[in-house]
Amino acid sequence: MFSKILARPLLIPVLICAVVAAGCGRQAEPAKVAEEAPAPGAKPLLKVGFKLDWYPSPEHGGFFQALAKGYYRDAGLDVTINAGGPGPVPLPIVSTGRMDMAIGRCDDLIIAVQQGLPLVIVCAQMEHDPQAVMVHEDGPVKTFMDLEGRSVMSNPGAHWVEYVQHHYGVHFNLIPMDYGIARFMTDKGYIQQCFITNEPYFAELHGAKTRALLISSGGYDPYRVIYANRNFVTNHPDAVRAFVAATIRGYTEYLNGDSKDARARIQTENPSQTDPIFEYGISAMKRYQLVEGDPAKGERMGLITPERMNALQSALVEIKLLDAPLPLERFVSFDFLPPAPAGSKR
Repeated sequence: MFSKILARPLLIPVLICAVVAAGCGRQAEPAKVAEEAPAPGAKPLLKVGFKLDWYPSPEHGGFFQALAKGYYRDAGLDVTINAGGPGPVPLPIVSTGRMDMAIGRCDDLIIAVQQGLPLVIVCAQMEHDPQAVMVHEDGPVKTFMDLEGRSVMSNPGAHWVEYVQHHYGVHFNLIPMDYGIARFMTDKGYIQQCFITNEPYFAELHGAKTRALLISSGGYDPYRVIYANRNFVTNHPDAVRAFVAATIRGYTEYLNGDSKDARARIQTENPSQTDPIFEYGISAMKRYQLVEGDPAKGERMGLITPERMNALQSALVEIKLLDAPLPLERFVSFDFLPPAPAGSKR
């Protein structure tokens, strides 16, 4: 019923052999969106390749706002946004230097670094992951405990599944994701993983009333992050800092101001993303404080903290996805965020 272009897969842990394979011949990349060329006589811009985790969509709006408004160019960067999709995941592409930077979940990054990939997190794209479990409004599942003995459509190897089953002492069967909601629409008892910013909109558009349990509300709360090839960070720290600042500026305007420029760029690349989808996605990002976080808890856009990184590592060790906590400097740098605003808790 629905195109895969409307869904996003989880990033699964990548073995070192995937990096080797990724370097053995370049596959055709999805569509790219680049900055305009600098004016004649201007200082050359540093080329930066940035990889999305899926096709351009409302959740990516801050990057496209910064691109469309020229914030990357003003910072001395010639940024090309490379669309994702159901093909190769960004982790090995960035590890081998085919792309300089990308977005993903920080639990995937930690595990990848444990496996030896040269990656480093530089800031948060979202303070909280939009992944959720979607159920019908009148269905019996109201808490994670209620998943006991049921079947859930999810990505194989999804880390949240391991956590929920271990932490709550429940067991549920997994149905592999098909990146659509056709089965959900025909089965009142169906349960599936979703993005809180996306799939509930399409279900409700076609007449289904839904509820969703955010994974972060169940105690498993990874950031979605911007990460980079470690050599790129070492060689171009000022460029990384400029990219982070321009992206935060882009997201601030996109969520709280005029988002039409970002929308237009995204819709050019992905015409399925209509204005109502944008309205729903932006509203959900704000309502659930996914990108900007909760100021009352000291959260702000882009912020990453040692405390949350260590808490996530403890959870990964608990469910045996991580052998032991890694030194933070192995996988994250806290050096690239702009200073906290006056009066901020952090």
